[in-house]
Amino acid sequence: MPSLNIGKLLGKTAFHRSQTLGYRNGYAIVRRPTVGIGGDRLQFNQLSQAELDELASKAPVLTYGQPKQAPPADFIPAHVAFDKKVLKFDAYFQEDVPMSTEEQYRIRQVNIYYYLEDDSMSVIEPVVENSGIPQGKLIKRQRLAKNDRGDHYHWKDLNRGINITIYGKTFRVVDCDQFTQVFLESQGIELNPPEKMALDPYTELRKQPLRKYVTPSDFDQLKQFLTFDKQVLRFYAIWDDTDSMYGECRTYIIHYYLMDDTVEIREVHERNDGRDPFPLLMNRQRMPKVLVENAKNFPQCVLEISDQEVLEWYTAKDFIVGKSLTVLGRTFFIYDCDPFTRRYYKEKFGITDLPRIDVNKQEPPPVKQELPPYNGFGLVEDSAQNCFALIPKAPKKDVIKMLVNDNKVLRYLAALESPIPEDKDRRFVFSYFLATDMISIFEPPVRNSGIIGGKYLGRTKVVKPYSTVDNPIYYGPSDFFIGAVIEVFGHRFIILDTDEYVLKYMESNAAQYSPEALASVQKHVRKLEAPASESESKQTEKDPGVQELEALIDTIQKQLKDHSCKDDIREAFQIYDKEASGYVDRDMFFKICESLNVPVDDSLVKELIRMCSHGEGKINYYNFVRAFSN
Repeated sequence: MPSLNIGKLLGKTAFHRSQTLGYRNGYAIVRRPTVGIGGDRLQFNQLSQAELDELASKAPVLTYGQPKQAPPADFIPAHVAFDKKVLKFDAYFQEDVPMSTEEQYRIRQVNIYYYLEDDSMSVIEPVVENSGIPQGKLIKRQRLAKNDRGDHYHWKDLNRGINITIYGKTFRVVDCDQFTQVFLESQGIELNPPEKMALDPYTELRKQPLRKYVTPSDFDQLKQFLTFDKQVLRFYAIWDDTDSMYGECRTYIIHYYLMDDTVEIREVHERNDGRDPFPLLMNRQRMPKVLVENAKNFPQCVLEISDQEVLEWYTAKDFIVGKSLTVLGRTFFIYDCDPFTRRYYKEKFGITDLPRIDVNKQEPPPVKQELPPYNGFGLVEDSAQNCFALIPKAPKKDVIKMLVNDNKVLRYLAALESPIPEDKDRRFVFSYFLATDMISIFEPPVRNSGIIGGKYLGRTKVVKPYSTVDNPIYYGPSDFFIGAVIEVFGHRFIILDTDEYVLKYMESNAAQYSPEALASVQKHVRKLEAPASESESKQTEKDPGVQELEALIDTIQKQLKDHSCKDDIREAFQIYDKEASGYVDRDMFFKICESLNVPVDDSLVKELIRMCSHGEGKINYYNFVRAFSN
């Protein structure tokens, strides 16, 4: 420490030493003293001018090293950054006044506040003294939804000159304060030009003088009354409301009174029309045609129309036959008038052509009823009854056919055509009921067969496999004969035997059956009646060609036993033999054989084709198919 100068200390009262210890952010920091005892400045702690010049010319890189990146700014939450920062907008909304004759609507001015700290909004209406309206806070501070998806208003959605809807009320934003304008422009939002605040018409009306004078009209109403007293124009009109639900076309009479230009509408009632007998639809009154602009939004149900709200009234020239007229929301079409009205229009307006217009609607042509697609449940005729009536009725039956064929049943014995070995020995009894054209199938029980017999199919009509769903073709008596294939709901059966009543029925109704079908049943029944040896000898004596055909078929079966395609050939021939005659065309016969790889080039097969050939280029495929069965 330097020595004290006694002379410099004379006259001083403070002799404390400077503080050299300090704290910053909780850490102790040593500071070098700049003054000594008594406040004298210490020279040895100061830098000289040469040292200052040297420090000024020294590069900071050598002293401090490479510059370090500044640390990121501290995170400041929104409630701190935007605390007490509020956007203010000036707006107004229009409110209807339905229960007042002095004002139709009023303009209410409000202030919309947007709080940036939590994106909430509030709407406050300045209180007007003696207004009689609850004012102040219209919408308390909260986040407001702007659509049905749950999105809320943001300060980016606000601007001048726009409409915003809050809880069903539409507010028109016209201006904002200076802070709001600066904030939105700093965020890159282009503000619309400010608008003038709308004024309340009733408030402006109160500022005008109370007394008003109306100049009387030059029109003499007394003269009109005396001239046109008891002169009424009568028009006949209709109101067509058939486009709406439960609407109808109703007739009315419109009276136009020339004495005071009033209109009356009467409803025409008919006997037992089911309506209350009110004589008038609209009382006699003057009908406004064109209203002033302010009167269009005012509810007319409580407004007494005066000359101040109407620019133009309905007059006699507006009622013309052949034109429509809208009165109180209903559109009436005038289709005729009385003779006095025709004379008046001829003398007053020079209109001579007012013919009556026929308004009777012609009945539309009947709609062709189309049945929906068949769904597969029940019979087509039975299901179709649901489309004809709400409560379906049973389809009509052929009563005469049921009486003639009552208790007449054709029975056949059939085998199931199936690749399963267990099904080859199964036998079924087909019962065809001639009264209803229905078929039932019964399987006789066989002991120790492992198959439960009994009813296989109840009485029902069976559709042929190649018929369409919309136009089904059912199996008839002509489809059942020995060797015929009957397909019942996907299962194929081969007719093996019949009873004697079937033969009698076929012979008495031979026109329904083909000659081959009748011959097959007759041949089968004769075989059963005569012994096997005797029948063979008689057959050989009467028809040697039959024995030759049977021998040829047996030979082909033995030589071509590996070529078993009987089912495919029979099915292919039956597709093209839609009449079940047993014959197909010669060209079609060879096409089918070629598609199924039948060896038609074999000498035995050629001989079989020759013996099965029939006149007019047709071939009997029944005997041909037998040659390829195992």
